[in-house]
Order: sequence, then structure tokens, then C-alpha cells
Amino acid sequence: MSKQTAVKKVCQVCNQEKAEGITVYTTFICLECEQEMINTEPGDEKYQYFVEKLRVINHSNQFS
Repeated sequence: MSKQTAVKKVCQVCNQEKAEGITVYTTFICLECEQEMINTEPGDEKYQYFVEKLRVINHSNQFS
């Protein structure tokens, strides 16, 4: 039996290749960044960083 290798994608937030995460439209976010975003309060310094990194989702190509 051959071992399946997980497909790695580049996270939009940390720019690292990861095998697990979520895809929002065409944007991949790794599990680690997802968890960090979930636990970041709007007043935290990193909040604006996440907003900027995810702004690309609003500019994604939409196909009808």
C-alpha cells in the first residue's frame, strides 16, 4: 500500500506551505493562522495585520 501525501497549499496569512486549513473562495488559510485570527481581539495589534492579509478575498475573481 502506498502512503498518500497531503497536498500542501500556501497560506495567505503566513505564506508558508501547509497541508491543513480552510479555503475561503480561492484563498487558503492554514489551521494555525485560523486559530490565531479567531483568538485575536479587534483592539490587538495583529488584528489590522489579519485584515490586510485577508483583504485579497474581496478582490478575488468571481466567476459566474
